[in-house]
Amino acid sequence: MPTFAYTARAAGGELRSATIDAASRDDVIAQLRRQRLTIVKIEDESAKRKATGAKRGSVKMRDVVIFTRQFATMINSGLPLVQALDILARQTENKALASVTRDVVFDVESGNTLADALRKHPKAFSELYVNMVAAGEAGGILDVILLRLATFMEKNDALVRKVKGAMIYPGVIFAVAGIAVTTLLLFVIPVFENMFGSVGLALPLPTRIVIGMSRFLKGYWWAIGGAVAGGVFMFKRYYATPVGMLKVDRLLLRMPILGDVLRKSAVSRFTRTLGTLISSGVSILDGLEITAKTAGNRVVQDAIMASRASIAGGDTIAAPLQKSNVFPPMVISMISVGEQTGGLDEMLAKIADFYDEEVDAAVSGLLAALEPLMIVFLGVIVGGMVVAMYLPIFDMINAVQ
Repeated sequence: MPTFAYTARAAGGELRSATIDAASRDDVIAQLRRQRLTIVKIEDESAKRKATGAKRGSVKMRDVVIFTRQFATMINSGLPLVQALDILARQTENKALASVTRDVVFDVESGNTLADALRKHPKAFSELYVNMVAAGEAGGILDVILLRLATFMEKNDALVRKVKGAMIYPGVIFAVAGIAVTTLLLFVIPVFENMFGSVGLALPLPTRIVIGMSRFLKGYWWAIGGAVAGGVFMFKRYYATPVGMLKVDRLLLRMPILGDVLRKSAVSRFTRTLGTLISSGVSILDGLEITAKTAGNRVVQDAIMASRASIAGGDTIAAPLQKSNVFPPMVISMISVGEQTGGLDEMLAKIADFYDEEVDAAVSGLLAALEPLMIVFLGVIVGGMVVAMYLPIFDMINAVQ
């Protein structure tokens, strides 16, 4: 319930300032009028705290992992819930997380469950986090659930960093190539053009092409920049639509090498998330819905939601996953066995561990394949431009001889 700070004047004329819990500002006004107080000022303290927390910065995954591990240790040691949260609020280095934790302490002291208090801060605590905490509170195993959460988030964060790390290398290479080509076209090629113009020598075709590119970039750089910005904007708009997201994500999964990395990381994330939720006491229907939201790929998300509909209709998870053509046959078979034996959570954990190693191998393969391709790309683009500009010089030397 929100907290309001008020200043009011009593019948005798003295000012009174205090805080009061109420559903809304109108309720505060009604309560103060019943006490025959004249209202001077009313402020929503809960809104101020949330605004302050938002201004202080974002909450990183690593900070939440450390928070969760420390929280689990304190609860397991017998510390009361509010006291443990108060300690965490005072010792965390992330100011935004400290502010959020103080809000959680206030809500818990006001009679809310821990899960309900965490649910008010979706930027810090995901739906998966809140649902697992709710299951831990209901089962009396909050410390165990928190430890599972911390382990899950560490592995999930490591997986995300692996995939992002694989994307950094080609991104850096393309950026360097772009800067090198732009520098050559804007500053180096015009010097050669002036030199060749003063000689009056007929230029070979590759040289004329490079000089034409230089003139176009110098004359229409604003149009090129606008076209790139417009293209990025239109792509984002298209990707924000359900149809666009589905087509782009399907295309990414079909790409050679990169698609294999994305597919294996999606399988690992799906199996680990669902396995962690089921083993923590979350119902399989809720678990599938939460897992779909964290899939990171629309094709995978649709396949998971189809399996949820299948379960709700009394069928199995495995059949819809097989129809999606996203999950390998081994994964489908192991999930089917897990459903039949009643050990689905353990089977999902085994699949996740296996595919974590597969992601490592796929990322290594991607980097091994990209390295020679990037070298060839740089050699052809930059080297080709340099050779094109030296061809007339060779012709001049031959003419002199």
